[in-house]
Amino acid sequence: MPRKILITNDDGIHADGLVRLARCAKEFGEVWVVAPDGERSAASHSITLRHEIEIRPYEFDVPGVQAFACSGQPADCIRVGSIAVMPEKPDLVMTGINNGYNVASDIQYSATAASAFEGEFQGCLSIAFSEGYNGCHEVTERYLKEIMADLIEKEHIQGCIYNVNFPGCPLSECKGVLYDRKVSGKAFYDDGYKLVKEENGSRFYMVDGIYHPSTEEGTDYGAVIDKYVSVGAVRNIS
Repeated sequence: MPRKILITNDDGIHADGLVRLARCAKEFGEVWVVAPDGERSAASHSITLRHEIEIRPYEFDVPGVQAFACSGQPADCIRVGSIAVMPEKPDLVMTGINNGYNVASDIQYSATAASAFEGEFQGCLSIAFSEGYNGCHEVTERYLKEIMADLIEKEHIQGCIYNVNFPGCPLSECKGVLYDRKVSGKAFYDDGYKLVKEENGSRFYMVDGIYHPSTEEGTDYGAVIDKYVSVGAVRNIS
């Protein structure tokens, strides 16, 4: 029996990273895509409880992939996909490829990581994939299949997902792959908000973080800053 693979993302079903992930995953099994009908970045593990979730067929760019657009959140996509859309639960859940890193403290906001955790909650080996935001896919293209082939053979461990981040640099600058990276406690951005306007006694703010990259040995954050592919296990419970 071919491996049954369920894929989602938080950039929306139209996203190029989702297509590239599904195309690669198809080499390893039967691929189903249930992904948000629009961007849901930083949605974390939110789910829909008090409204209907619409699921509609979607004409996907990878032949042979059964795809559906979902009105809910990325975690909804994995829940409804594995419980109601697919005829039986998947063997494997993969999320991404996210447009932007999901490392360090950013993981707690990440719907890419959270939807992978939802897959783990459903009893599946789950892997999250992310890459640099600058649109350079050379490192991802070089290492995606190789890393996927390795990780899909791992044992499902309760409370654990695998988190992969590809540096957004030319392949010639990539230094290789670092495994067993721990999650950094640092942040990519120093949090801040700027006042946009004041109106009728209300104040309107926008997030205005300052980017402060820094290396940190042994971590996911340090790996991508130093132009390595970062692969690590992330635990939700001890």
